[in-house]
Amino acid sequence: MFTGIITDQGEVLALEQRGDLRARIGTHYDIAGIDIGASIACDGVCLTVIALGAEPRNWFDVEISAETVGATNLDSWTVGRIVNLERALKVGDELGGHIVSGHVDGVAEVVGMQEEGDSTRVTFRAPDELARFIAPKGSVALNGTSLTVNEVNGRDFGINFIPHTKSATTWGKVAMGDKINLEIDTMARYVARLREYG
Repeated sequence: MFTGIITDQGEVLALEQRGDLRARIGTHYDIAGIDIGASIACDGVCLTVIALGAEPRNWFDVEISAETVGATNLDSWTVGRIVNLERALKVGDELGGHIVSGHVDGVAEVVGMQEEGDSTRVTFRAPDELARFIAPKGSVALNGTSLTVNEVNGRDFGINFIPHTKSATTWGKVAMGDKINLEIDTMARYVARLREYG
């Protein structure tokens, strides 16, 4: 489990197809505190650490199945890409965002951007099958970041990114047409399921 509060911006250092896709991620995390088998959310995708190293900088390796690549935006990863990172939630950690599983539900697209003071309003288009789970003032995780939905118009929904979020995450580099990992709020999923059988 994660909170959607990004704690590092990593860099994709290497990609290698070995049956599954293997990625090396450069990080500012202290790798002495990371165990093999630990879960780290990379752009919102929960991945398992399979190797660690410190040369030429701290890094960890993950393996990514073809199913995960096909269901997320990881098919667009290239060497040098900056990705949002979050380590798994530990008992006693502050829950500053919302409960995030790291299991991406689909890929949204950036379809609008507008500067509003120092903030940026970004409009996303959700896949048809996920749009009904997104509500004004509800939570979503986008590329692993816990965010509050401002408004919803059919499949489109808007998020306001404040300067801190833009500097502490990859959202300061967002561009029109970007494909974004979308995880809907677990609560929304259960409410919808209950209404089906209520």
